[in-house]
Amino acid sequence: MDIDPRRLRVLREVHLRGGVMRAAEALHLTPSAVSQQLAHLEREVGLPLLDRSQRRISLTPAGRVLAGYAERVEEELAEARRELTRFTERLAGPVRIAAFPTVIQHVLVPALRDLAVRHPKLEPAIHEVFGPGALQELRLGAVDVLITEQDMSRPVLAQPSLVTRPLFVDEYRVVVPPDWPEPPRHVSELADVPWVASEPHLACGQALDRLAGLHGFEPRKVHVITDFAPTLALVAAGVGVAVVPTLALLDVREGEVLVSDIRDVGARRIDAVTRVSRTRSGEPDPVQAVVIAAIEHATAELESSLSARLGPPRDKVAGPAGAGPAPR
Repeated sequence: MDIDPRRLRVLREVHLRGGVMRAAEALHLTPSAVSQQLAHLEREVGLPLLDRSQRRISLTPAGRVLAGYAERVEEELAEARRELTRFTERLAGPVRIAAFPTVIQHVLVPALRDLAVRHPKLEPAIHEVFGPGALQELRLGAVDVLITEQDMSRPVLAQPSLVTRPLFVDEYRVVVPPDWPEPPRHVSELADVPWVASEPHLACGQALDRLAGLHGFEPRKVHVITDFAPTLALVAAGVGVAVVPTLALLDVREGEVLVSDIRDVGARRIDAVTRVSRTRSGEPDPVQAVVIAAIEHATAELESSLSARLGPPRDKVAGPAGAGPAPR
C-alpha cells in the first residue's frame, strides 16, 4: 500500500489535538479538508482509522498505531532538517515564537532586528499567546519557542518534554496615582485603597495575593485588568494602585504615575521554553538555537538598561535548565 506522508501529518494532528476541528485550526485547513484527507488515508490503508460512532470523533486501534508511526516520521523529518543545515551557509525557514506583550515589545522586537541581519533567510513569526494554552501549543508543535512568566514564589514544575532557559528576573514595583502627596513606604499603607489588579492566574495577580497574605489584608480589587498599559492608565487617572513589573514602566512618561520605594514585593521570572529535541541524535534544532541566542542577547541588553534606570533586581533566577514553567 502507498501512504501519503502528508496525510499522516493530518492523522497525527487529529490524534494529538483530540478532534478534527482543532486539527484543522493547527494545520490552517478547513474541517472539511481534514476529513477528506483522512478519508483518502483510510482508502490507502484499507482500514477505518476514525471511530465515528460517538459524537466526538476518536481514533480506532489501527488509527492509533498509524498515528504512532506518523510521530516517528515527524522525528525523522526533524533529524533530516537538522542534518541538511550543515550543507547550507545560512539557516532558513519558519520559526514560531509565542510571548506576552511586554516581552514582544522590549525583547522580541530587538531580537528580530538582530536575526534579520545575521540570518536573513529565517522567517520568524510572533504570536501573542500565553498561559496554559500556550504551553499546550508548544507541546503540540504549533509553537517552537515560548516566552513565559511566573511569580518567583511559585515552584518550578518539572516538565520532561520541555527545556527551560532562564532569561531574566523582572522586579515588581507598586505604583500609585501621581497626585498622592508621596509614594507609600510600606505595604500596610495600602490595605484599604482600591487596587487595579491582574487576573489571579497571572504573575502580577499572584504577586498581589501573596503580598496581601503576607501583610494580613484582603486587597479591594475594584478593577481587574490583564494588560499593563490600561492598568497604568487607570493608576494615572487616580482610581487605584497596582503591582506591575519593572519592564512595564519603560513605557511610562515621567510623572505619569508615582513609583513607590517598597522593595519587598518580589519579582517574576522570564523564561524561554522549547520542546526537548525530537531528533535521534538529541541535537537541538539549529534554527531554534540561533533564535534563543538572539533573545538572550536582547534580554541581556534590556537587563542592563533596567539596572541603570531602577537598580539591580533583589531576586535571582533559580531552577535547573530542563524544568518547565508553571502555568501563568
